[in-house]
Amino acid sequence: AGGGRTEAVSQGGEEGGKGQRRRGSMAKSPISVLKLSRHCVFDLLRLEEALLRTTRRTWCIINDGVPDPAVVMGISGKKENLVNVEETKRQGVKLIKRFTGGGTVVLDHNSILVSLICEAKHGPEVSLFPRPLMKWTETFYQPVFGPHGEFRLSETDYTFGERKFGGNAQYISKSRWLHHTSFLWDYDSEKMRCLKHPPKEPVYREKRSHEDFILRLSETMPSRGAFLDSVQDQLREYFDPHTVTLEQARSAADRGKGPALKSTKLIDL
Repeated sequence: AGGGRTEAVSQGGEEGGKGQRRRGSMAKSPISVLKLSRHCVFDLLRLEEALLRTTRRTWCIINDGVPDPAVVMGISGKKENLVNVEETKRQGVKLIKRFTGGGTVVLDHNSILVSLICEAKHGPEVSLFPRPLMKWTETFYQPVFGPHGEFRLSETDYTFGERKFGGNAQYISKSRWLHHTSFLWDYDSEKMRCLKHPPKEPVYREKRSHEDFILRLSETMPSRGAFLDSVQDQLREYFDPHTVTLEQARSAADRGKGPALKSTKLIDL
């Protein structure tokens, strides 16, 4: 993953209001869980955007690996500032601009992507503003990572100590929000050469190189399968999950009402 600061695309007023507590004794809201393996990240981002904008259901999408390597920038990213274009061309890596804000990441078969798309009134009790929502996700993931190291939310990244293993981006509207994360199970050092050192970086990075800044989850977690199981265990703590197929998710997006915007785009190198 890249080391750029991850921002949230948000809409709304001042921060405040509800805290980030669980719904307690209230009945858990349903969540549709789509489990994928090595699914195209461009198609995945297009699907997430459609489910966010055109449905009112709550979703979790887990994609274990990306088949074709890609560099993915936030919606305001500029390739000349963030990407080593000639190196990216040489390696045959495609460039994508996603519909959320945030930093630039390199994704491949060693990346695990987890996305939560929530209808606010059916989700966790958390203020619909970037920082409270980001803090809630730290609480959500604490039981997954806490037993394996000094897990924390560092600015907008998930870290063990001062080393990043997960990058986050969010989209927040008046009634719905999306939070998605790219987790580094492992990484290819050569692919990291597709990224420039970002002009803006988290303070805690302290100008470190990609190699000194990021951490492989495979160095701390017992297995890839155990990690994925732990995420699904946490879903059961907050929601009533049921599994759906890719075809069912596509059908829900196609039937949905709302603006069918497609802000995720392939970028020419």
